[in-house]
Amino acid sequence: MSFVNLLLFPLRCFIHKDFHDVVDRMSLLNKLLFMMVHLVDKLNLWHRLPVFLGLLYLAARRHLHQEYNLINVGRKPTDVTSNRAVGKYNDPFNEGGGSEFPFFGRNMMPVDQHEKLKNPDPMVVATKLLARRKFIDTGKQFNMIAASWIQFMIHDWIDHLEDTQQIELRAPEEVASECPLKSFKFFKTQQTPTGLCDDIKIGHLNMRTPQWDGSAIYGSNAEVSKKVRTFKYGKLKLSENGLLEQDENGKIISGDVRNTWAGLLSLQALFVQEHNLVCDTLKKEYPELKDEELYRHAKLVTSAVIAKIHTIDWTVELLNTDTLLAGMRANWYGLLGKKFKDTFGHVGGSILGGFVGMKKPEDHGVPYSLTEEFTSVYRMHQLLPDTLQLRNIDATPGLNKSLPLTNEILMEDLIGGKGTENLSRIGFTKQMVSMGHQASGALELWNYPLWMRDLIAQDVDGTDRPHHIDLAALEIYRDRERSVARYNEFRRRMLQIPISKWEDLTDDEEVIKTLHEVYGDEVEQLDLLVGMSAEKKIQGFAISETAFFIFLIMASRRLEADKFFTSYYNDETYTKKGLEWVNTTESLKDVLDRHYPEMTEKWMNSNSAFSVWDSSPEPHNPIPLYFRVPRT
Repeated sequence: MSFVNLLLFPLRCFIHKDFHDVVDRMSLLNKLLFMMVHLVDKLNLWHRLPVFLGLLYLAARRHLHQEYNLINVGRKPTDVTSNRAVGKYNDPFNEGGGSEFPFFGRNMMPVDQHEKLKNPDPMVVATKLLARRKFIDTGKQFNMIAASWIQFMIHDWIDHLEDTQQIELRAPEEVASECPLKSFKFFKTQQTPTGLCDDIKIGHLNMRTPQWDGSAIYGSNAEVSKKVRTFKYGKLKLSENGLLEQDENGKIISGDVRNTWAGLLSLQALFVQEHNLVCDTLKKEYPELKDEELYRHAKLVTSAVIAKIHTIDWTVELLNTDTLLAGMRANWYGLLGKKFKDTFGHVGGSILGGFVGMKKPEDHGVPYSLTEEFTSVYRMHQLLPDTLQLRNIDATPGLNKSLPLTNEILMEDLIGGKGTENLSRIGFTKQMVSMGHQASGALELWNYPLWMRDLIAQDVDGTDRPHHIDLAALEIYRDRERSVARYNEFRRRMLQIPISKWEDLTDDEEVIKTLHEVYGDEVEQLDLLVGMSAEKKIQGFAISETAFFIFLIMASRRLEADKFFTSYYNDETYTKKGLEWVNTTESLKDVLDRHYPEMTEKWMNSNSAFSVWDSSPEPHNPIPLYFRVPRT
């Protein structure tokens, strides 16, 4: 035992026994930070602290995760630089790290579950714990634009490469009568040798570029990138009605066309419009720029606008607390804030000046990638309802700019090819306004859409597959197949206190009873998706704390490890006008106002385009943000 460990030995009784070994291996600084974090966790206190103290806790926890929860999978780092085209060389530490088919990284070592892929059976878990009984919404906090937005981001970031071998899951007799599909087939996730000599010899490849490069509209490879371009004035293809163009076979033309629905298509179309307007603005300001230069600059600007909206608008509504409002704005602007940064530029490193505009990228010694665990905590299909409630935009708005319903349309009729056809009939404005006025689903047990348990999946080119899938059961299977730790072990490895009984997870007696039915008393067998859905939520959080701590590290990493948000975030790379465009865009509302100036004026009463539009705007709070105390 080292001298430091001997000195701190009396404190071991304070530390949860599951963390003794990991703490013994920590440096003195990290031991002290862990002690602070662990004490606050034991008191369940961080989200009730004054904002500034809450930020200190999150900074300490993020540091620990940067030390212990970033694991490389695949190629070793190589120092390269290049211009952003279709993602390649976005990461100056890692050749190919921002290109198509990089490995998914890890936030913790894999936990092999190949002997437990069907224990308990995924279709039993889906039927007894996930399947929607009655739609539960998020109130006024989160709307259907917000639900569509996260799919827009997923189509930018992640998609696992599949094998050619199929697997079949069959519903056990005890639940077969309640399953929309009695059996279904799907492709295995392809296993790929990492070429490394360490403990992770097998990994999985990402078919999308993991950087924030707008690949949902630009594509993740050169072939798609060419298909979406007009090759005139840098612009992308767009139909006259403001929606995505379709090819001669009726398939949409966009950067990503797999598993789409009308909400995603609307956001793709909106940001194609944004890209094209940036091109017009740059051409007017710099008439000497040619098609390729306009395209590249507009792509950088539009991608940065998307990243900024996600950081300081969407995430702030997802995690609706003053602490996270301060934290997310600090990620972009630093603790000194927007006014200071606009006036004096980036000052004082990432803490005072934010990640955006740092002198050089920071990957904490681990090549950038998105991770298997990140994929798992972004399983949010409960956000989707059973129907979209279409609003009458010709009616006079009522109280808080509310609008009457005209009709409801089944979600099944808004996905894939049907969704493209119906969106053309509905039109962009009515679709967006209707989504703005409708609350999304809540990330809770018994709220997984039944229509997604009998779903037509698609190939990469948007072609429907012949076999329907039970997505709820498949998501349970995927986490096990990809060796993602189950809920309790996941928490341990994220330095969170594990549960020892079901009552630690929830006080809902019906949930506890059903967990016993499915898992017995084996809390270690609890699947991650089920645990996150059952977990008591922090007030203002639409997601679980378990999911949030993955967000905490990865949201920072997406910015700080990308040279186009750090050392290349300048006039030379973006142009002066382009950088001004990004710096003056604060929200999705700003983008909507540029293209549909009457929309938010007539139909949006809320502060954010991601909260329900007829909700009351947040009143002005005169207390400086860092000194506020969370609401109880």
